[in-house]
Amino acid sequence: MSAALAAERVARASYGRLVSLLAASTRDIAAAEEALAEAFAAALAAWPARGVPDNPEAWLLTTARNFWRNTRRAQNVRSAALDEIERRTLARAEGAPLEDNRLALLFVCAHPAIDPTIRTPLMLQTVLGLDAARIGSAFAVSPSAMAQRLVRAKIKIKEAGIRFELPNAEDLPDRLAAVLEAVYGAFAAGWDAVATEDQGLEELVDESLYLGRLLVELAPAEPEAKGLLALMLYCEARRPARFDREGRFVPLAEQDARLWNRDMVIEAEAWLGAASREGRFGRFQCEAAIQSVHAIRAVTGVLNHAALDTLYSLLAAHAPTLGVLVAQAAAKLEAGDAEAALVILDSTPIESRATYQPYWTTRWRCLEVSGRTEDAKASLEKAIGLTEHPAVRAYLMAQRPKRDDGSARTSA
Repeated sequence: MSAALAAERVARASYGRLVSLLAASTRDIAAAEEALAEAFAAALAAWPARGVPDNPEAWLLTTARNFWRNTRRAQNVRSAALDEIERRTLARAEGAPLEDNRLALLFVCAHPAIDPTIRTPLMLQTVLGLDAARIGSAFAVSPSAMAQRLVRAKIKIKEAGIRFELPNAEDLPDRLAAVLEAVYGAFAAGWDAVATEDQGLEELVDESLYLGRLLVELAPAEPEAKGLLALMLYCEARRPARFDREGRFVPLAEQDARLWNRDMVIEAEAWLGAASREGRFGRFQCEAAIQSVHAIRAVTGVLNHAALDTLYSLLAAHAPTLGVLVAQAAAKLEAGDAEAALVILDSTPIESRATYQPYWTTRWRCLEVSGRTEDAKASLEKAIGLTEHPAVRAYLMAQRPKRDDGSARTSA
């Protein structure tokens, strides 16, 4: 394995864990990230000549700690916590597993002292390793503006002296919602990576499922934690059916349900049932219930459109985000009501839908069914232009009207 590839793999798999370990002692996320960046740079310089160490994570942690210590010495600042970091690092170098402080760091980022609008982006960057450009795109904010907001939030954590620990039972509910949003955001980024061939980001799916299970353990009485875990499991269960053997994209309605991971579906059903018994409605439970309706199709062979309509109405009333409204419109279309679907699509904010690929794909299908051929063509071309994955783009391009006789191909 090359030094560059080894460093990249460690960065993908352990970035958040390493940052959380470094930041826990000094409550300075920015300094921890800087030290870790220097450690990765040192690895790229040293590993090609010396070889990749047996425990690259421990090597990086030790190097980052040394950089941090030297920097603090240069500033004539001492920290008793550095000795403890060194002791733990030496233990890890001997083969002990890395401690995982990511969950505590997630809750630090969800502290009431942090601006609510930046909590989820902050978690996505510091704990889950997404860059400002990707986060900004997800929140319809420019990369530079998002980067500035993230820097200010990290400074706030340092200045406020927020403790790096899990919240007590009284504080947990107030912070949990933001943490759940961040974990789901990371899962979505990893899920989308399957459709963009970003192999590194695909690992976020496993990371998110792991964190989801930890959250259920931490908050066993919180139904939304169970709902999120169920939602992620339902989606991940469909991974084997998303592309055929030739690598061609397969829409959900056309997937072979026999390929879905049965064990994951069963586990998801169990978590959703446990959440519903708590008797408190929430967004993630509702989204999981929608996925359950799709999963039931594997048993009955029929999609319950009435149930989907009810669930999407509840979800849109509870969380009227662009993604939810587009999904609701798609469900209306699948139920045979293209005009109602178009009404929903037209109600979405113009500025946010401009670069949202699912909006244009759904709009194309609605217009095509409604017989508005020219408008449908324009929406299809917009969707193609916004699609990154070659297989998905090829699927959409195959839906273009034939040029020889003017007839159109079957829609998705």
